[in-house]
Amino acid sequence: QVQLVESGGGLVQAGGSLRLSCAASGSIFRINNMGWYRQAQGKQRELVAHITSGGSTNYADSVKGRFTISRDNAKNTVYLQMNSLKPEDTAVYYCYADIRATLAMRSMDYWGKGTLVTVSP
Repeated sequence: QVQLVESGGGLVQAGGSLRLSCAASGSIFRINNMGWYRQAQGKQRELVAHITSGGSTNYADSVKGRFTISRDNAKNTVYLQMNSLKPEDTAVYYCYADIRATLAMRSMDYWGKGTLVTVSP
């Protein structure tokens, strides 16, 4: 019954900021890696940012210096702070998490349903 729910998307003008949140709920024994993908209209889904359970991060070259990924382990939540937004950042943003639901189960990837970010020129 693990599920991820994204929030924080919306419409902003170029140069603005948004903060996305993704909370995991349900049966959770351990959360390993978490992160964000995005998919723009007519384009393939791409990795935006990734964070390990220990806090190590990596970013797509296109967002380095503008986006920051973080997590709150007590809340089972991952965040994506997006600054200096550009029209090309417009996409549906999906969070993911590698979760071991119970001791008896292997870990597996879970995905949110996505939140739309639209950046006007």
